[in-house]
Amino acid sequence: MSDSASVREDSVLECDDCISPAEAFGIVADETRLTILETLWESPDRPVPFSELRRRVGVDDSARFNYHLGKLRGQFVRKTDDGYDFRHAGEKVVRAVLAGTFNEDPVLPAFSAPGSCVACGGSLEADYGDEKLTISCADCARTHAHEEFPPGGLEGRSSEALLSAFDQRVRHLHCLAADGVCPECGGTTSTSLSRDADPFDVDVVVTHRCAQCAYEAVSPVGLVLLDESTVLGFLSSRGNDVCGTPFWRFPWVVGDDALTVVSEEPWRIRVRIEQEDAALVVELDGDLSVVDSTVEAVEKIS
Repeated sequence: MSDSASVREDSVLECDDCISPAEAFGIVADETRLTILETLWESPDRPVPFSELRRRVGVDDSARFNYHLGKLRGQFVRKTDDGYDFRHAGEKVVRAVLAGTFNEDPVLPAFSAPGSCVACGGSLEADYGDEKLTISCADCARTHAHEEFPPGGLEGRSSEALLSAFDQRVRHLHCLAADGVCPECGGTTSTSLSRDADPFDVDVVVTHRCAQCAYEAVSPVGLVLLDESTVLGFLSSRGNDVCGTPFWRFPWVVGDDALTVVSEEPWRIRVRIEQEDAALVVELDGDLSVVDSTVEAVEKIS
């Protein structure tokens, strides 16, 4: 077993009868078994008795149906006194299908996005492809957001609703990753800072990486501050709707002008957030924890 697949000595996981990933994917690769899972998902009354589930799936041969159901039982489906219901793995399979991750690859041409470019003041536009939504300047092409978004999230949404959903999803996933929990597998994430500007045109980027599944979330430094109580209090007290404003519209989130690198060994970064006649200056360490914050007066030029 490889190091990535082995269980660490300090892990709470003990599994004597786990199946391999290849075996798990092989089980649900069968069309009848996938139909059983989809039928359970669509059933309003679970658990579903054997005969009723077979009828809904549309398999006449009882022995054949029992064979396929037996393959799912244990890992994806559980049997109760009242019939059959999902296990978490079974729900995840159906959700992956509904998200379009395995079988859809839509492309959306560029459409208008709210806000203006932090670099040149030009208009912003969004486009979708390769399961990622990108928001960039129509004039200078500067990237303001570039994140994964499941194809299923496009279904039934207007462009405005799509951008709103994208904004909320990015915030929540990065918040979870910054708190040390992988949004994909629940594993442990670590946080690091680097001068690698890709894919954002900023001086310093943040990377949250999962030690278990190698999931990565990359963002500008300011994004983590949208969940910081000091920042929320400062902006809210001055009438700024932090939650209702897309993250790419905050210059201190996606721009460089508000950020100062104090040191790299160890990392110390200052972010200056100006609002009306005051500015909140927040200092962060290498783990993006706030180590200091002050409010300064802003002199207005008459």
